[in-house]
Amino acid sequence: MNSGRLGSVLPKEYSAENCSIARVMELIGERWTPLILRDAFFGIRRFADFADHLAIPRAVLTDRLRTLVQRGVLERRRYSEQPPRQEYVLTDLGVSLWPVLYQISQWGERHLNEGPPRRLFRHADCRTELDGYGFCPACAVLVPASGVEVDNGPGAADHDDRVSRAMVMPRPLLRPIQS
Repeated sequence: MNSGRLGSVLPKEYSAENCSIARVMELIGERWTPLILRDAFFGIRRFADFADHLAIPRAVLTDRLRTLVQRGVLERRRYSEQPPRQEYVLTDLGVSLWPVLYQISQWGERHLNEGPPRRLFRHADCRTELDGYGFCPACAVLVPASGVEVDNGPGAADHDDRVSRAMVMPRPLLRPIQS
Protein backbone atom coordinates (compact mmCIF):
# COMPACT_ATOMS: atom_id res chain seq x y z
CA MET A 1 0.00 0.00 0.00
CA ASN A 2 1.01 3.58 -0.59
CA SER A 3 1.58 5.23 2.75
CA GLY A 4 3.36 8.28 1.31
CA ARG A 5 2.09 11.23 -0.67
CA LEU A 6 2.10 9.47 -4.03
CA GLY A 7 -1.39 9.24 -5.44
CA SER A 8 -2.76 11.84 -3.05
CA VAL A 9 -4.13 15.21 -4.04
CA LEU A 10 -1.46 17.90 -4.15
CA PRO A 11 -1.81 20.31 -1.25
CA LYS A 12 -2.35 24.01 -1.90
CA GLU A 13 0.61 24.82 0.32
CA TYR A 14 3.89 22.99 0.61
CA SER A 15 4.76 23.93 4.20
CA ALA A 16 6.68 20.68 4.69
CA GLU A 17 8.86 21.37 1.65
CA ASN A 18 12.13 23.25 2.04
CA CYS A 19 12.22 24.29 -1.60
CA SER A 20 12.05 27.67 -3.33
CA ILE A 21 10.30 26.17 -6.36
CA ALA A 22 7.55 24.84 -4.09
CA ARG A 23 7.11 28.33 -2.59
CA VAL A 24 6.88 29.93 -6.03
CA MET A 25 4.34 27.33 -7.13
CA GLU A 26 2.21 28.13 -4.08
CA LEU A 27 1.97 31.68 -5.33
CA ILE A 28 1.89 31.46 -9.13
CA GLY A 29 1.39 27.78 -9.91
CA GLU A 30 -2.39 27.79 -10.20
CA ARG A 31 -3.39 27.71 -13.88
CA TRP A 32 -5.02 31.16 -14.04
CA THR A 33 -2.38 33.10 -12.09
CA PRO A 34 0.36 33.25 -14.77
CA LEU A 35 -2.26 34.42 -17.29
CA ILE A 36 -3.43 37.16 -14.93
CA LEU A 37 0.19 38.21 -14.47
CA ARG A 38 0.81 38.13 -18.23
CA ASP A 39 -2.17 40.39 -18.76
CA ALA A 40 -0.99 42.73 -15.99
CA PHE A 41 2.32 43.11 -17.87
CA PHE A 42 0.35 43.78 -21.06
CA GLY A 43 -1.32 46.69 -19.26
CA ILE A 44 -4.60 45.19 -18.09
CA ARG A 45 -5.52 46.64 -14.70
CA ARG A 46 -9.27 46.51 -14.32
CA PHE A 47 -11.28 43.55 -13.08
CA ALA A 48 -13.72 43.63 -16.01
CA ASP A 49 -10.85 43.68 -18.52
CA PHE A 50 -9.16 40.67 -16.90
CA ALA A 51 -12.51 38.86 -16.88
CA ASP A 52 -13.28 39.69 -20.52
CA HIS A 53 -9.82 38.94 -21.90
CA LEU A 54 -9.30 35.68 -20.00
CA ALA A 55 -12.91 34.45 -19.97
CA ILE A 56 -12.21 33.48 -16.37
CA PRO A 57 -14.99 32.83 -13.86
CA ARG A 58 -15.45 35.97 -11.75
CA ALA A 59 -15.17 34.08 -8.45
CA VAL A 60 -11.85 32.56 -9.53
CA LEU A 61 -10.55 35.95 -10.69
CA THR A 62 -11.59 37.55 -7.40
CA ASP A 63 -9.73 34.86 -5.45
CA ARG A 64 -6.57 35.05 -7.57
CA LEU A 65 -6.42 38.85 -7.47
CA ARG A 66 -6.97 38.83 -3.70
CA THR A 67 -4.10 36.36 -3.25
CA LEU A 68 -1.75 38.36 -5.49
CA VAL A 69 -2.57 41.54 -3.54
CA GLN A 70 -2.13 39.81 -0.17
CA ARG A 71 1.25 38.43 -1.24
CA GLY A 72 2.44 41.82 -2.53
CA VAL A 73 2.60 40.98 -6.25
CA LEU A 74 -0.22 43.37 -7.16
CA GLU A 75 -1.64 46.37 -5.38
CA ARG A 76 -5.13 47.77 -5.57
CA ARG A 77 -5.38 51.45 -6.49
CA ARG A 78 -8.47 53.55 -6.70
CA TYR A 79 -8.90 55.13 -10.12
CA SER A 80 -12.39 56.55 -9.64
CA GLU A 81 -14.09 58.10 -6.62
CA GLN A 82 -17.64 58.17 -8.00
CA PRO A 83 -18.43 55.42 -8.35
CA PRO A 84 -15.52 53.98 -6.34
CA ARG A 85 -13.44 51.76 -8.65
CA GLN A 86 -10.19 49.89 -8.11
CA GLU A 87 -7.50 48.72 -10.48
CA TYR A 88 -4.71 46.19 -10.00
CA VAL A 89 -1.13 47.33 -10.60
CA LEU A 90 2.04 45.26 -10.51
CA THR A 91 4.31 46.08 -7.58
CA ASP A 92 8.10 45.96 -7.82
CA LEU A 93 7.84 42.37 -6.58
CA GLY A 94 5.38 41.61 -9.40
CA VAL A 95 7.50 43.32 -12.04
CA SER A 96 10.46 41.20 -10.92
CA LEU A 97 8.54 38.16 -12.22
CA TRP A 98 8.93 39.39 -15.82
CA PRO A 99 12.05 37.34 -16.73
CA VAL A 100 10.38 34.17 -15.43
CA LEU A 101 7.14 34.71 -17.35
CA TYR A 102 9.02 35.77 -20.49
CA GLN A 103 11.18 32.65 -20.45
CA ILE A 104 8.15 30.42 -19.88
CA SER A 105 6.44 32.05 -22.87
CA GLN A 106 9.51 31.60 -25.03
CA TRP A 107 9.89 27.96 -23.98
CA GLY A 108 6.26 27.44 -24.98
CA GLU A 109 6.82 29.12 -28.35
CA ARG A 110 9.85 26.88 -29.05
CA HIS A 111 8.44 23.57 -27.82
CA LEU A 112 4.64 23.71 -27.81
CA ASN A 113 3.62 26.13 -30.55
CA GLU A 114 3.18 24.61 -33.99
CA GLY A 115 2.93 27.87 -35.89
CA PRO A 116 4.63 31.24 -36.02
CA PRO A 117 5.04 33.24 -32.79
CA ARG A 118 1.93 34.79 -31.27
CA ARG A 119 3.74 37.76 -29.76
CA LEU A 120 6.98 39.53 -30.56
CA PHE A 121 9.02 41.21 -27.83
CA ARG A 122 11.47 43.94 -28.72
CA HIS A 123 13.89 46.20 -26.92
CA ALA A 124 11.99 49.49 -27.02
CA ASP A 125 15.20 51.54 -27.31
CA CYS A 126 16.51 49.95 -30.52
CA ARG A 127 13.51 47.85 -31.71
CA THR A 128 15.63 44.66 -31.82
CA GLU A 129 13.75 41.44 -31.08
CA LEU A 130 14.74 39.92 -27.74
CA ASP A 131 16.33 36.51 -27.58
CA GLY A 132 14.73 33.61 -25.69
CA TYR A 133 16.17 34.83 -22.38
CA GLY A 134 15.17 38.49 -22.65
CA PHE A 135 18.49 39.85 -23.89
CA CYS A 136 18.80 42.41 -26.66
CA PRO A 137 21.40 41.02 -29.08
CA ALA A 138 22.13 44.49 -30.51
CA CYS A 139 22.71 46.22 -27.15
CA ALA A 140 23.97 43.17 -25.20
CA VAL A 141 21.71 43.96 -22.23
CA LEU A 142 19.06 42.09 -20.30
CA VAL A 143 15.98 44.22 -20.97
CA PRO A 144 13.72 44.95 -17.99
CA ALA A 145 9.95 44.85 -18.43
CA SER A 146 9.87 48.65 -18.58
CA GLY A 147 12.11 48.52 -21.68
CA VAL A 148 10.11 45.90 -23.60
CA GLU A 149 7.69 46.55 -26.43
CA VAL A 150 5.18 43.84 -27.31
CA ASP A 151 3.56 43.39 -30.70
CA ASN A 152 1.30 40.80 -32.27
CA GLY A 153 3.31 38.17 -34.07
CA PRO A 154 2.29 36.39 -37.26
CA GLY A 155 0.65 33.63 -35.19
CA ALA A 156 -1.57 35.97 -33.15
CA ALA A 157 -5.19 34.93 -33.10
CA ASP A 158 -7.98 37.35 -33.84
CA HIS A 159 -10.03 38.05 -30.76
CA ASP A 160 -13.10 40.17 -30.44
CA ASP A 161 -12.69 41.44 -26.88
CA ARG A 162 -11.80 45.10 -26.30
CA VAL A 163 -8.48 44.26 -24.66
CA SER A 164 -7.21 42.28 -27.66
CA ARG A 165 -8.26 45.12 -29.96
CA ALA A 166 -6.27 47.57 -27.82
CA MET A 167 -3.19 45.37 -28.19
CA VAL A 168 -3.14 45.25 -32.00
CA MET A 169 -0.46 47.92 -32.30
CA PRO A 170 3.04 47.66 -30.78
CA ARG A 171 3.00 48.97 -27.21
CA PRO A 172 5.28 49.11 -24.20
CA LEU A 173 4.76 46.57 -21.45
CA LEU A 174 3.19 47.93 -18.26
CA ARG A 175 1.39 50.80 -20.07
CA PRO A 176 -2.24 50.69 -18.93
CA ILE A 177 -4.88 49.63 -21.39
CA GLN A 178 -7.88 51.88 -20.92
CA SER A 179 -11.25 50.39 -21.62
